Amino acid sequence: MAKAMLSLLVHLHAALLFLPEPAGAAVYSVARYGARGDGAADSTRPFLRAWADACRSPRPATVYVPPGKYLVGRATFVGPCSSRAVTFSIAGTVVAPAGYGWDGATTGQWITFESVVGLTVSGGTLDGRGEALWACKKKQPSGHCPSGASSLTISNSRDVVVDGVRSVSSELFHVVVLQSRGVTVRRVTVEAPADSPNTDGIHIHKSTNVAVYDATIRTGDDCVSVGPGNSNLWIERVACGPGHGISIGSLGKQQGMAVEAVQNVTVKTTWFTGTTNGLRIKTWGSSKRGYVRGVTFSDSTMAGVGNPIIIDQHYCPDGGCGARQSSGIKISEVEYADVRGSSSTPVAVSFDCSRSNPCSGIRLRDVRLTYQQQHKSLQVAKAVSSCRYAQGTASGLVVPPSCL
Repeated sequence: MAKAMLSLLVHLHAALLFLPEPAGAAVYSVARYGARGDGAADSTRPFLRAWADACRSPRPATVYVPPGKYLVGRATFVGPCSSRAVTFSIAGTVVAPAGYGWDGATTGQWITFESVVGLTVSGGTLDGRGEALWACKKKQPSGHCPSGASSLTISNSRDVVVDGVRSVSSELFHVVVLQSRGVTVRRVTVEAPADSPNTDGIHIHKSTNVAVYDATIRTGDDCVSVGPGNSNLWIERVACGPGHGISIGSLGKQQGMAVEAVQNVTVKTTWFTGTTNGLRIKTWGSSKRGYVRGVTFSDSTMAGVGNPIIIDQHYCPDGGCGARQSSGIKISEVEYADVRGSSSTPVAVSFDCSRSNPCSGIRLRDVRLTYQQQHKSLQVAKAVSSCRYAQGTASGLVVPPSCL
């Protein structure tokens, strides 16, 4: 009886999530504009027309995508809208064009919401069909392939919620928050193979007041990546793996006048399974100026993670960077608290900082990491710490012993 009741509640919750309209909202079903859920007919224009009418509505409006599979090419849904309560509700699956010769692969974006205030994107699946582009990049790694399209981009917008969206097989990044503020990304699921290149789960760039909650991310690059120009970020309850961890950076690659800055970032209650990194800050060894400060990593669990805690200020993933240069990015006031679990490499804590701008104010509190030797039947051994040009303190139980 209890199981039956639980099943009923689960199905009721799913049904409520995909209700096509809030009370009093005008509903614009893409089917009424000619979209066909057969996965073959191009539904780009019907989607755009439904959005245009919803965006013009003076009262709260919902664009509704019924169950089915809808083929959609590059589409930009532009605001501002008449109402500050617009919902894009997906009950089906939206699929990108096959192959990588379509315009989204060269422009870098597939589904984009631009200059919208008060937007909710809810439910459904976005299938970026990135397999063909990944294969191209593996065969021709020198740049002969398009960069690819990010599946969902929130650009120049504010007061946005992305809720319950599932993104699979994106060519490039799955979800991007770009030059926006007041964005909440919650209950998002990301799925891509461990060897899919440049498929960051959630990428945040030049934005403020962004929150990520309850995400499950399995991908071939960073589960969450924080680019330059971000402040006041809150990331909580994220399960990552496979992937490259949660990363601030990379910073300092592009030369120019602007200072690259990241500040006030909290990453709390995270789980990493078999990832190449856990909690990472990465900068290129270049003269580009900038800073990372006011970062807290807390309550993290590692299971067979390559680099559970790492600051890498000589980041150069593809080689060819020449002699080690000193990074112009200053890293300070970074705390790691209650981090536990296992490392798949002997060095569980690595701070490789800039010679000219040493890391300062690094704090380790209650860190317990062991080295789990994969080739010896998961034998547990002592892990070690490594520090270069890093200054800080350790408190509580810290294993391996701090090198600060």
